[in-house]
Amino acid sequence: MKIKTLASGSKGNASIVLCDNTKLLIDIGISYLSLKRKLEELELDLEDFNALLITHTHADHIKGLSSLTKHSNIKIYIPEGMYEELKDKLYSDNIVFIEDEFKINTIDIELIHTSHDAPSSVGYIVTYQNKSLVYVTDTGYINRKYLAKMKEKDIYLIESNHDEKMLMEGPYPYYLKQRVISDKGHLSNKTTAKYLSSLVGDNTKYIILAHLSEKNNTEDLAKNAVTEKLKDKNIEILIARQDEVGPFVEV
Repeated sequence: MKIKTLASGSKGNASIVLCDNTKLLIDIGISYLSLKRKLEELELDLEDFNALLITHTHADHIKGLSSLTKHSNIKIYIPEGMYEELKDKLYSDNIVFIEDEFKINTIDIELIHTSHDAPSSVGYIVTYQNKSLVYVTDTGYINRKYLAKMKEKDIYLIESNHDEKMLMEGPYPYYLKQRVISDKGHLSNKTTAKYLSSLVGDNTKYIILAHLSEKNNTEDLAKNAVTEKLKDKNIEILIARQDEVGPFVEV
């Protein structure tokens, strides 16, 4: 199993997960042309991808969806609750409505229902040949019942959106600060570090911190918060960037 972030942040998000011959795209918050170019640079063909999984319907996660559906026959997997907001961007023949547990070829996928101001927002637990990836962005908190399912995975890609002090002292208007810190908003560095300290296990090899705010966070603050909580663990901590394709992370 390999994962690579193509873009991560408030301006657009997209990642790819490769499990031998099964290839998944998670979110398309960048333009179709940008996606195609990034894949070509990796010597990958979009037509070889089996599925697009969408975490939620905000523009920074679906920006390229309309163009993608016009130029590709890729199957688009969504919870039915997302459909109303996406129906103008989709062709019915390409839609697959998903339950809390489903398969794509030999990959097992389980939904994590997230808490965000978008309908049916989700994260994913992706499992292939006894290796598992947790993929969670854009949530104000993680429900306890999902924390139990998320324990001791090999890779965690998880939001570390903001530093609480930078946010509250920063330029955002009050209403936007309240949105970010609400239960329907985003995870702070401190909260993410706390979650990870109870989730990681002996099999955990990588943590990818994603969706960092440009105005309310820094890479050092995000990484240091997690490092401090996991200082006795031998886990590589990476930062997913907005304008830079990340390395392939493989287990």
